[in-house]
Amino acid sequence: MVRGLPRFECAAPETRLDEITVTARLPRPLSETDLSALDAYWRAANYLSVGQIYLRENPLLREPLRLEHVKPRLLGHWGTTPGLNLLYAHMNRAIRRRHLNALFVTGPGHGGPGLVANTWLEGSYSELYPSVSRDERGMRELFRQFSYPGGIPSHVAPETPGSIHEGGELGYALVHAYGAAFDNPELLVLCVVGDGEAETGPLAASWHSNKFLDPARDGAVLPVLHLNGYKIANPTVLARIGDGELRELLRGYGHEPLFVEGDEPAEVHQALAAALDSALDEIAAIQRRAREGDRSRPRWPMLVLRTPKGWTGPREVDGIPVEGTFRAHQVPLAGLAERPDHLAALEAWMRSYRPEELFDKHGAPRSELTALAPPGSGAWARSRNPTAASCCATCDCPTSATTPSRWTRQRRAPASRRACSAPGCATSCARTPRRSGSSGLTRPRPTGWPPCSRRPTAHGWPRRARATTTSRPTGA
Repeated sequence: MVRGLPRFECAAPETRLDEITVTARLPRPLSETDLSALDAYWRAANYLSVGQIYLRENPLLREPLRLEHVKPRLLGHWGTTPGLNLLYAHMNRAIRRRHLNALFVTGPGHGGPGLVANTWLEGSYSELYPSVSRDERGMRELFRQFSYPGGIPSHVAPETPGSIHEGGELGYALVHAYGAAFDNPELLVLCVVGDGEAETGPLAASWHSNKFLDPARDGAVLPVLHLNGYKIANPTVLARIGDGELRELLRGYGHEPLFVEGDEPAEVHQALAAALDSALDEIAAIQRRAREGDRSRPRWPMLVLRTPKGWTGPREVDGIPVEGTFRAHQVPLAGLAERPDHLAALEAWMRSYRPEELFDKHGAPRSELTALAPPGSGAWARSRNPTAASCCATCDCPTSATTPSRWTRQRRAPASRRACSAPGCATSCARTPRRSGSSGLTRPRPTGWPPCSRRPTAHGWPRRARATTTSRPTGA
């Protein structure tokens, strides 16, 4: 596949023929078996992501989709999610092959259904929230709770295992990624930067964070600039400049960019695997040289990933292009109650991922998929990484995150008061009940919290008493 200028690009005047890249010359590191397994994992994550946005019943589509199976109000962001799922699947492969200690920081955190789907596939979500089990009943809970009253937010919220960055306010992904890597020499942080986020002031300045990274004593950050072409309603700047101009911009920031582009899944899988291997090899070489005494400032690798916005979703809706446009940003198919054809299109979209190949008769991910996730609860598994999970990855104390849904709250037994004995744990895990609301939620209370009427409750912060003015008698 010859990759030149993207189809939606306005070429810069200085773009030259020698800047055209032939990706067919790249090595193809994936065997047919590896390619098939990676693609299946990606399809499973995409299926679970769409299900979270749309469904509250019939999670495995065992019967024809009806309106009562769909949430009455649809909230969520589809456009960025396929790219996040793609990167998560490929990082699974890298972690397993290289025994990496890794984190995944999601700049476009509105792609929350993707990160929730991946943590459910690998099993860490069900470990933390047992009622959201890895079977058909748990999948139903997973779908119902997403962006739903009493459920979980639509972003990569603190409830999401492994999250240190919610992504709701764009612009801060890179500084959080570098903050995690400082003084953590074995940590690799893959940080996804959306092209909309890249236009914010904080993110534009954050590219210079690599100048403060010491490869001799710090970890590493691998930025991935995900260019899908559009923000919520507009084109993006970096997706429209030529590859040569973009390469020089990123080199000026101190990076060596590796470009991956396409809309054919098999080709993109091969190209991304090759680029990720090359970037990780270079990071290892930079750190090795620095720890042997080379004090020169390196040029760190990064990836530029160009894939269509809303990839694998509906290509057109009502004759209007959706995939690869801003219309894929949130909910591509809406108005299902008034449009039976949209409901039929949703069912066709979800069945295109072939869920019968991905989940067994009980609704659990097939063993071929679970085998791709990093094993155990050690540092390999990003969502169980102690850097992200604080004390709760290294001890049996209750997590500081609340349970993810109202259904989970009803079933989870209250945690007993106990202090965390993990060495270096900075958070007290003694749980002291606060006021509980109708949801039955009991929140963790830090040790030494002062007896103050202004404490937050399950209903939020109490209002201050309104100041009143009393009149004084004349002459007093």
